Amino acid sequence: MNSSTTVLEDYFEFMSPDDIRIKGHRIGIDNVIDYYQQGYTPEQIREHFPSLSLEKIYATITYYLHNKEDVDAYMERLNAWRDQRYDQWRSAEPSPTIQRLRAIRDSRARE
Repeated sequence: MNSSTTVLEDYFEFMSPDDIRIKGHRIGIDNVIDYYQQGYTPEQIREHFPSLSLEKIYATITYYLHNKEDVDAYMERLNAWRDQRYDQWRSAEPSPTIQRLRAIRDSRARE
């Protein structure tokens, strides 16, 4: 690794191979990178995450650009995990509370 990558890594907390967060925040690098990939400027990204400094946003983008292949693979794994969780949620039996609320809604709709 070159020295700039080492310095950049100081901006992040590597919770696990599939959970990289911006140090001092619960915000993952994926959140910033998603906006960046959609064409948002760092200043526009900051509007969505006002607790992040521009320095941390630029560091995240720079880290992405220096490690694009690895970060793209990270983003793909994260998106696959999210899709899997969503599919599990969609196919799960609703909780008893949700079932009662739906029954009340359906009952009211028939009245």
